[in-house]
Amino acid sequence: MKFPFKTVALIGKYKAPEIAEPLLRLAEFLTSQCLRVVVDSLTAEHLNNPPYSTLTLDEIGCAVDLAIVMGGDGTMLNIARTLTPCSVPLIGINQGRLGFLTDLTLENMQDKLIDMLEGKFIVEERLLIAARVVRGEEEVFRSLAFNEVVVHRSHISSMVEFEVRIDGEYLSNQRADGLIVATPTGSTAYALSAGAPILHPNLNVLELVPICPHTLSNRPIVVSGSSVLEILIHRSSDIRVRFDSHTQFDLQQNDKIVVTSHPQRACLLHPEGHSYYHTLREKLLWNQTL
Repeated sequence: MKFPFKTVALIGKYKAPEIAEPLLRLAEFLTSQCLRVVVDSLTAEHLNNPPYSTLTLDEIGCAVDLAIVMGGDGTMLNIARTLTPCSVPLIGINQGRLGFLTDLTLENMQDKLIDMLEGKFIVEERLLIAARVVRGEEEVFRSLAFNEVVVHRSHISSMVEFEVRIDGEYLSNQRADGLIVATPTGSTAYALSAGAPILHPNLNVLELVPICPHTLSNRPIVVSGSSVLEILIHRSSDIRVRFDSHTQFDLQQNDKIVVTSHPQRACLLHPEGHSYYHTLREKLLWNQTL
């Protein structure tokens, strides 16, 4: 991470024209702080010829010191997968529903950013996972995930049948609607809905979560983040693998999905005083009086 920041990218929620006014307001503020502002090319489509340089996401990864993402958690997931390999730190401004990853608001963003641009921030590194699909001896697909990799049935009603291995050791055969491999970040997403525990984002672990398993004793398991996970498809009838709900690939019988931690971590910047437990209380409504 390069600090002090000199060049900042602004990235907004895709197909959300309502971001135009707050994003332009933010760009003007950053310019007043003597920062060079660039705008993601897709975001710029909502801004009516903005007076700022526009770059693609791939170009942004090589050109900026910081990216500010305005949108919801889904937007942040997509941007983190793209910019983490380029070691670009991220700040999130929430314009979605939950906002587990985007903790600034449209109302407080300028006040918070003044301090953060001076170095008053908390650095949080979060695990990403890399997965590849092997068919025979050939790798046919690969992608990254910030929340989870999910193997699941697509349109038919029959269960998925698969085998799970950890570091080469056989763990189990399973019949279920699917399997979630989640990071600690993803433990508050699909994995939570499937009955898995919430994991603190600083933990170097992964959790494997069966989706509606046929065997009731087949429960979620937490393993080391350095583990190599293999999922072998024993029966394929309209089965696919998804990455953060952004990317998908159709699987065939005998395909193998290999999941590992990505060597680089996503770098999220939070204002001073940020608390993960406060976020849980607020987003999951734990602070409501019964």
